[in-house]
Amino acid sequence: MLIYSKRAFLLTFLITLAFSLNANTAHGKRGMVVSAEPIAAKVGLQILKKGGNAVDAAVATGFALAVTYPLAGNIGGGGYMVIHFPDGRNTAIDYRETAAKLASRDMYLDKNGEFNTDLSQNGITSAGIPGSVAGLLYALEKYGTMKLEEVIQPAINLAEDGFPLSVSNAKSLEWTLNDFKKYPSSLKVFSKNGVAYQEGEIFKQPDLAATLSEIKKSGRDGFYKGKVAELMLQQMKTLGGNFSADDLENYKPVEREVVKGKYKGYEIISMPPSSSGGTTLVQMLNILENFSIQKDEWNSSRYIHALVLAMKFAYADRSKHLGDPAFYSVPEQWLTSKSYAKKLAERITDVAIPSTEIKPGDPKQYKESEETTHYSVMDKNGCAVSVTTTINSAYGSKLVVEGAGFLLNNEMDDFSGKPGVPNQFGLIGSVANEIQPGKRMLSSMTPTIVLKDGKPVLVLGSPGGSTIITVVLQVILNRLEFEMNLEQAVNSPRIHHQWLPDEIYTEPFGIAKDVKQKLFEKNYKFGTERKLGLVEAISFDSRTGEFVGVSDERGYGLAEGY
Repeated sequence: MLIYSKRAFLLTFLITLAFSLNANTAHGKRGMVVSAEPIAAKVGLQILKKGGNAVDAAVATGFALAVTYPLAGNIGGGGYMVIHFPDGRNTAIDYRETAAKLASRDMYLDKNGEFNTDLSQNGITSAGIPGSVAGLLYALEKYGTMKLEEVIQPAINLAEDGFPLSVSNAKSLEWTLNDFKKYPSSLKVFSKNGVAYQEGEIFKQPDLAATLSEIKKSGRDGFYKGKVAELMLQQMKTLGGNFSADDLENYKPVEREVVKGKYKGYEIISMPPSSSGGTTLVQMLNILENFSIQKDEWNSSRYIHALVLAMKFAYADRSKHLGDPAFYSVPEQWLTSKSYAKKLAERITDVAIPSTEIKPGDPKQYKESEETTHYSVMDKNGCAVSVTTTINSAYGSKLVVEGAGFLLNNEMDDFSGKPGVPNQFGLIGSVANEIQPGKRMLSSMTPTIVLKDGKPVLVLGSPGGSTIITVVLQVILNRLEFEMNLEQAVNSPRIHHQWLPDEIYTEPFGIAKDVKQKLFEKNYKFGTERKLGLVEAISFDSRTGEFVGVSDERGYGLAEGY
């Protein structure tokens, strides 16, 4: 069994972290890990160096993120994992949170039938049954090569011994301090008796270390049963939540077939429902495949016009047709078909189409059958893992489980609490995504792998709520259409449109003045400038055997290879 020296482990981090916060690009020949948080990336790479495969490294990175990136890393939330194996197989693991059995369709409506966003977004009432622990352990047991105690021990060490807070972590905790003050259990963990932590201070989480140790000792039963489960249930009872022991014990991840698409000689492997990500991504690529895009047209008015309309069509369909396939018959084959995409592409002329004139399509006409985090891993044997995980908003519900040290998610807001009423990301939902007991809420997470001749050439994903899918789309197009290197593809400015509201979102300095004027002349409207996404990507060149990893310059992450 692998033995870790806690002090040596921590000292290595304190010296080598150094802060390689600007090391956004890395090269390697034997493996690569790219994460939004540097320490977690180093944990993953250490596992690869000790002989683990990409799944082992992904699981270790996931548990480390729960300690070092509380903004979005978690064991109290959920996520999705897409895996490509060296023998050519692909699979997707869905460990999205579920609604408790006491949840109901109208649980967030007041006596006047109005949607109460505070109940769906904050505190105990906003949480779904966590899936991260079950999902990570499922992946490790089925596809990993190392023992649980080997991959989880670095996270335990980091929680128990602490780690120096980066400037981004310290600022984030300071900005959220007033929210934590609403919950004594959260204030105790994320402040020093109500005083904000400062950059460089050692941040210890003994309760979280104890929870991770329970998982190390008893596997999933160390989280979904026993002491940790009792702490969750006690908090539910005290604060008026709706989890039951049966909800926790019966939670199961679901292994699914990946969504597949083809784009100009490349194969796209992505996440199926309960995520909307893969289906919507493939639909947009299918639409855009009908256009001849020249390399010198990047961010031209013609390109952005086609891009925006593809986004509008796909997000309109997302609003009606996507949900948990266990509860709703998702017309995935129709949505990702080339024939349907061609019909939509034929509607794209030189004239802008207002969102009011775009409605979700009708599958009966078909004759054929914002906070989240992403990390990407590849190993020397060609195994690629793309993982997006979330507790929804920054710090989820803002509520730490008393005595257990981890945050609960606020994923219930990702359901359609009331048809036609937007959630916190402005997304509209329908009956397909209404609240039902045991149901998985719809997500935009889009962990994706791009293959060429059956081999992975690009592994990527992003946080960003409703913007995730369009962010991943544009990085793929930057690589495949415009032949940018990975650093250019990830760091170039992006746009976003999601059908409703009918606005194009751009990044600062993202669109030239004359291009924007031409789009104004087509009657396009622009929303507030904002940062779009935070991509963690890996490319692989089979000719040279070289990995390139890039952590988006919009954040403070790390690409680490060897």
